Amino acid sequence: MNKFTPVRSSSAARSVDEITGSRRLRRMRKADWSRRLVQENRLTVDDLIWPIFVIDGENRREEIAAMPGVYRMTLDLAVREVEHAAKLGVPAIATFPNIDLALRDQTGSHILDPDNVINRATRAIKAAVPEMGIITDAALDPFTSHGHDGILRQGIIVNDETVEQVAAAAVIQAQSGADIIAPSDMMDGRIGAIRDALDANGFQDVAIMSYATKFASAFYGPYREAVGTAGLLQGDKKTYYIDHANSDEAVREAEQDLLEGADMLMVKPGLPYLDIIRRLKDTFAMPTFAYQVSGEYSMIMAAAANGWIDGDRAMMESLLSFKRAGCDGILTYFAPKVAEMLKG
Repeated sequence: MNKFTPVRSSSAARSVDEITGSRRLRRMRKADWSRRLVQENRLTVDDLIWPIFVIDGENRREEIAAMPGVYRMTLDLAVREVEHAAKLGVPAIATFPNIDLALRDQTGSHILDPDNVINRATRAIKAAVPEMGIITDAALDPFTSHGHDGILRQGIIVNDETVEQVAAAAVIQAQSGADIIAPSDMMDGRIGAIRDALDANGFQDVAIMSYATKFASAFYGPYREAVGTAGLLQGDKKTYYIDHANSDEAVREAEQDLLEGADMLMVKPGLPYLDIIRRLKDTFAMPTFAYQVSGEYSMIMAAAANGWIDGDRAMMESLLSFKRAGCDGILTYFAPKVAEMLKG
């Protein structure tokens, strides 16, 4: 007998219906209308948070080479872009600065200036687009001369002194009109300190989105170019960001931040950590967000520019994966484009 001859004769072979028990899963995939009826997850404009980069000056837009289509903008241009995003239905933005090197020092002290570019951006955007939610980051890295998220003392990022400054910065950002403080520094105790400081200063309604699980990742490179820390960073951030091999530790970090008063959890980066998103959502059932970081954005844009993938389809597929994993919202540089596509 030929070794490829089936054991069962053709007359005795089971039909597909016998094998599947008449459950043919392709039935509901056969047409667009039926696929839409049974679609389990959907991406809407309400899921989008748009990170933007702001700079001092007027009527100036700087291209970020590593992030095609993303720009640093002076406040006048940023306000116009946010107005457009609001008309598209984008509910919130997250602001990040690139400040002059002369304003950066070992402790990131410029973050405590009520008139720094982040606080002025918040006031300008709130005045023009009061309905737009504004999320600010109280971490020190855009303000330090060494590119770290905390205060550097004798080669060590000191935790408690950093937390004190981050909490003070959060109050100033709330005074400027920030709706959500999202500290990305990963210092121990920062959430509790920020919550106490906000409450003590009358900002009980300002929420905290915790970068609860921010991993030591290779995907942040383009962002560091955007905020001007790429050439400044001394060493790495492994002593305070989570090891990307660890999942249980991420859950413990999230639990600690919730106990200290976090209102929302964030996972950063996004796509390489879909398992973490699912674990946090299943474990805590709290509002959970992902940051589709600069490296994720740039990979899609670069592959699309080379004709290797359909960029729009890859963009939408990647964002829907966050919803499938359990996200309530996504920080993404694609937000305005996605909003346009969803509206269309």
